[in-house]
Amino acid sequence: MDSIIFADIADRLGRGESAELTVRVDDTVYTRRFVRSDRLILLGGGHVSLDVCRLALFLGFDVVVADDRHMFANSERFPEAQVICDSFENAIDRIGITDKDYVCVLTRGHKWDRECIEKILSGAMPYYLGMISSRRRAEGLKDILLEKGYDKDRVAAVHAPIGLDIGAATTAEIALSICSEMIHEKRRERRRPADNELLQTDVNLDAIRYLAYSDEPRAFLMVLRSTGSTPVKSGSMMAADILGNGRGTIGGGCSEAAAVNKARRLIGSGKSAIITFDMTDEAAADSGMVCGGEMTVYIADVSSSNN
Repeated sequence: MDSIIFADIADRLGRGESAELTVRVDDTVYTRRFVRSDRLILLGGGHVSLDVCRLALFLGFDVVVADDRHMFANSERFPEAQVICDSFENAIDRIGITDKDYVCVLTRGHKWDRECIEKILSGAMPYYLGMISSRRRAEGLKDILLEKGYDKDRVAAVHAPIGLDIGAATTAEIALSICSEMIHEKRRERRRPADNELLQTDVNLDAIRYLAYSDEPRAFLMVLRSTGSTPVKSGSMMAADILGNGRGTIGGGCSEAAAVNKARRLIGSGKSAIITFDMTDEAAADSGMVCGGEMTVYIADVSSSNN
């Protein structure tokens, strides 16, 4: 497999575009889509937002934080997020919310919550809109919005109180409940992949850039098929070097270790291979695997001579 392929993917993703990788195995062509990260907009930079930001970044969101107080809206507080210090109304205009965005209204008070919600409901409706509040206060605000003539379907779509009910008490637990609800919404209505279109569409830029630009001998590994309770789904991918060091994952454990060992033997050969792992109960017990099902992995040498 040519490193130029990954360079093209990396360049497209760098321009904010989506990208695709096709792999032919025998008579079957598999398509692996790379979709840019979803954007999460946090209106309010308080303690809950700080924990939501940390977890959301780990989950692969691109995060924007807005607050009208500099002590809560600065790059030192949110070093990996885009930060806007402005009034909430101005910040929403500057951000330009779209129907693909996730928005959490986490301001310091009811006045600013209402200001944000009214501003958002007057424009493009984000894919997810949640507001932190008590149930009683949320119902009261929704009644006010309906009385003011806001669309009832849009008002009903606001997740308030925000987050799944997990009995959260600390800011970290509240952040977990919020991110869990966003992931639930994300996975609930995403389109079904076409035949031979791999399920995972996340972007691991570290692995992609390594495959694209590194001078080291290296290999590409990707799950083509998975059945049962395998640790990852089709499209999960990683890169490995001659020492077995990896970027990304195809599930970890014994199966990944065996695949990486196979990849090490392929590096420098210019060849590819297919390896299938049987993780059914009996086979898994013999090899120490804890999952069930079957996983087929594509492995290919990535030539450094094309860099």
